[in-house]
Amino acid sequence: MKNIPVIMIIFGGSGDLAHRKLYPALFNLYEQGLIHDNFAIIGTARRPWSHEYLREQVKDAVHEMNTEVNENNLTNFVNHFYYQAHDVTNIEHYVTLKNLAEELDGYYSAQGNRIFYMAMAPRFFGTIAEHINDQNLTGNGFNRIVVEKPFGHDLTSAKELNRQITASFAEDDIFRIDHYLGKEMIQNILPMRLTNPLINNIWNSETIKNIQITLAERLGVEARGGYYDTSGALRDMVQNHIFQIITLLAMPEPKALTAKCIHEAKGELLNSLIIPNENEIAAHFVRGQYLGSDMTFGYCQEPNVAADSNTETFVAGEVKFAAGPLVGTPIYFRTGKEMREKKTQIDIVLKQKSNIYGQAHSNIITIVVDPEMQVYITINGKKISASGIRRQNLIYQFSSSEQKEIPDGYERLLHDVFVNDSTNFTHWSELKNYWKFIDAIESAWAKENETGQKPEQYLPYRMGPKAAEQIFDLPTEHWIYE
Repeated sequence: MKNIPVIMIIFGGSGDLAHRKLYPALFNLYEQGLIHDNFAIIGTARRPWSHEYLREQVKDAVHEMNTEVNENNLTNFVNHFYYQAHDVTNIEHYVTLKNLAEELDGYYSAQGNRIFYMAMAPRFFGTIAEHINDQNLTGNGFNRIVVEKPFGHDLTSAKELNRQITASFAEDDIFRIDHYLGKEMIQNILPMRLTNPLINNIWNSETIKNIQITLAERLGVEARGGYYDTSGALRDMVQNHIFQIITLLAMPEPKALTAKCIHEAKGELLNSLIIPNENEIAAHFVRGQYLGSDMTFGYCQEPNVAADSNTETFVAGEVKFAAGPLVGTPIYFRTGKEMREKKTQIDIVLKQKSNIYGQAHSNIITIVVDPEMQVYITINGKKISASGIRRQNLIYQFSSSEQKEIPDGYERLLHDVFVNDSTNFTHWSELKNYWKFIDAIESAWAKENETGQKPEQYLPYRMGPKAAEQIFDLPTEHWIYE
């Protein structure tokens, strides 16, 4: 694997994301040789840490994720880490950061290459991007920026953030990261669709009745109440994770497996995204809020959540496109907290075209993303010792040894940043369409709030409010995953 020279600056280097995800992923890339000799990583935060203290934190982070570590490799790896106390609103601190980056660039022969990682609260993204520009932190090699979600709060704020970032970085150098696109079974969607004639030949609105996406979380908001009460399930999960999945399911076949062609195909699809009107939202969207139990708080009793909050912890809805292979086919989604179990599942329901054997069930292609990883196709067959039809699953899954080889989503996506592969990141043209859709729903819900209408309440450890069973186009349709 090619050794890539670079200075990487992590804004938020003392935070939970850096500790749990970035540092272990970077160590794995170091052991693979992607970064090895000609790199340095600068962690920044307000805390008065030293280089040595950051290095100990990085060691701890790696040990927490991997009990079998080559200690010599780990020591060599952490010696490439440096710490800079940094207030993102203080211009002088950017000058100090620039000087340190230039010093390390010379020491490690990093060839003027820079990667900037936004691992901080989203409200600071624009400020950091502007100061990278006005204080000339970029190097004379490649310059790339990685931005965590959420990218804005609505279309207006997303446009402003994009303006701030594009002052320093070209669109092809902006990596809007969504760790869901690094998951094995999400990356399996296009190969499964396009390389199997059994599936590819039926991937159209003539054969597919509907698609259903369930992204259930077992936990509540926990310590994230302050953030979550300004976001909600629609912005927190649908605007990014769920729309990424939908796009991969509904996009036309790209002309080639390049980042450019894949994003062109996604853009073609999303330009046909149907924005629902208020009547359609009332009929096909449900928002919910979890209640408390003997073991848990209700949402409005959570710390840092307003007692009269209308923020949804569950949302179910429908997406349709006016173009692409699934033109007009309903794609249903639901996501929520305090649900029965942690589960991410996609069910592709096929139309039943013959009733000669009576009301046989539809064939279903199911992709389980989390917690297990598998694809199974539910088919019909004859019962052995009685008349009638029985159901059987044909299963594609990984062995236990194969599962151990699957890298974490962040490891995959960081690798792609280093090698400049933007395939599994979101382009602005795509994000803009996502926000148009989300803003329409939020606007309708704001009007409901003004009339005193609140989210449907649901008991914890269920699958959301009962009203979510009524969002389908036809009364005979239902959620496959129950």
